[in-house]
Parts: sequence; structure tokens; C-alpha cells
Amino acid sequence: MELAPSQKAEAIVKAAYDRRALDIVLMDMRPVTTICDYFVVCHGRSPQHLEAIAEEIKEQMKQLGIAPAHVEGGRRSRWTIMDYLHVVVHIFSEEARRVYDLERLWSDAKIIAEYSDD
Repeated sequence: MELAPSQKAEAIVKAAYDRRALDIVLMDMRPVTTICDYFVVCHGRSPQHLEAIAEEIKEQMKQLGIAPAHVEGGRRSRWTIMDYLHVVVHIFSEEARRVYDLERLWSDAKIIAEYSDD
């Protein structure tokens, strides 16, 4: 059974949360672009943490029978992008997240949920 894009997004948010990703934001991109339906944006504390977040997302999505269409970044990267077609995941280092500031860049998108580490 294929998951709806919103269900994929929620599953990805859960996986990121399970690996203690920081400041997870789920953005509804449908009103502002045709490239995808949702962005999941988060960051980690170290390169190892970023990698662990990405691996947890891959593993939990694999258990649902879903593989990413494309992944960029990874080991020693400050930014990993995972393309699940309707959902694009951005896993940043804290510094890279401040630099790229996707929430500001795509400020017309609706923020559906925020999970803060506070």
C-alpha cells in the first residue's frame, strides 16, 4: 500500500525525531512550488549525528517499503538532501542551516509542525 505524501512526511518527521534531530520543521510546499509537496528541515550536532539522522530516516522508510529516489551529501557533509519524491528532507549542520535559512527562503510555505529541542 502506497503512503500518501502527508503520511510519508509524518513518517520522516518521526524518524528524525527518534534520532533526536534538532528543530524539526514540516513545511507544506504545495502552494509555492511544484517540485514537491513537503519539506522536512532539521539539523544535527555533528557530522556523525547528521549521518545517524539520515540513516534512521532511510531505515524507517525502508520498513515501510519506501526508498529515496535520490540522496546528496552524507559523510562529512554539512547538508544532506533526501528526495522521497513528494517529500524532500534537508538535514543540516547548525551552521549550514543558518546560512541557507530555508524557512525564510520559502517563507510563503505553510509550517505545518515544528518540533523543537527546547
